Amino acid sequence: MKRSLLISLLLLVSTGAAAHTGHEVQGFASGLAHPIGGLDHLLAMLTVGLWSAVVLPKHLWAGPLAFMGFMLLGAVLGVNGVTLPLLEPSIALSVVVIGLLLVGFAHTGVVPALLLIAAFALFHGNAHGAEAPEGGSITLYMLGFLLSTAGLHLLGVGVGTVVVRATQTWLLRIVGGGISAVGLWLLFAS
Repeated sequence: MKRSLLISLLLLVSTGAAAHTGHEVQGFASGLAHPIGGLDHLLAMLTVGLWSAVVLPKHLWAGPLAFMGFMLLGAVLGVNGVTLPLLEPSIALSVVVIGLLLVGFAHTGVVPALLLIAAFALFHGNAHGAEAPEGGSITLYMLGFLLSTAGLHLLGVGVGTVVVRATQTWLLRIVGGGISAVGLWLLFAS
């Protein structure tokens, strides 16, 4: 458990948000790097996995699959020139809200929480889609960011499952609160 928590904490030490417009992008490798290059994306995706481990232990992948499916939809919109309004603030807000979902676990209800996760995933995907390579392979780029996102979800589910089995869910509430605080900082910094 200590090793999983250490890895999670190390992942939280990231450079500034580079997962948005204005950065050079090329195919699969850039797609892989995109979600982990921005603190906002990294925290949202990791937290979805943590939340799923606590709230949906029999359906661990419902949250991550909802996120990835709607993220892909948002990316397709972005690739086709559709930019969602308030893109950056919505992504930062997603970190706040998904962190709060982790603090409150299922008090919002599973279906409303999954709908929130899906809605925020549209914005994350839209930012990824806006970064699709013009001269490279869009398909490989999308595959890269889907795999990276799946890896972050997997890490969150793994750490969350270990913490739940150790009956230390209070720790996840604290982590969720910290993630929400970082999300507020990102919201006001954008």
